[in-house]
Amino acid sequence: MSGDQQLFPSSEPPVSSTTEANGEAVRRSAPIWLQRLSLFVLVLFCVYLGVLVMLLPWWTRIWDHNLFIQAHPPLSAILHNGAVRGVISGIGLLDIWIGISEAVHYRDYRG
Repeated sequence: MSGDQQLFPSSEPPVSSTTEANGEAVRRSAPIWLQRLSLFVLVLFCVYLGVLVMLLPWWTRIWDHNLFIQAHPPLSAILHNGAVRGVISGIGLLDIWIGISEAVHYRDYRG
C-alpha cells in the first residue's frame, strides 16, 4: 500500500533546518516580542476573567434575577447560599493570582 510509509516512519530522524552540521538538534524558540505579547494577553485574560468571576456572584441584578437559575429551584437554593458565592469568588481570586504570578515569574527564552 502507498500509505504504509506514513503509518510507520523510518527510525532515522529527517534532516531539516533545525539540525546543525554535527547532528545535534537545535530547539528554536518564538521571538521575544511574541513571547511578551502572549504573556500580556494571558495576564489580561486571567485578571479580567478573575475579576468577573469574583464580582458576579455578588451582583444581585444578574445573579439573583437570572432566568436560568430561577428555572431550576434546586440549583437556585445552592447558588444563593453565601458560602457557595464565597467559593466562586475565591476561584476568581485564584485566577487573578495565577495571572499576576505568570507576570512576576516570566523569563525570556532566547534560543
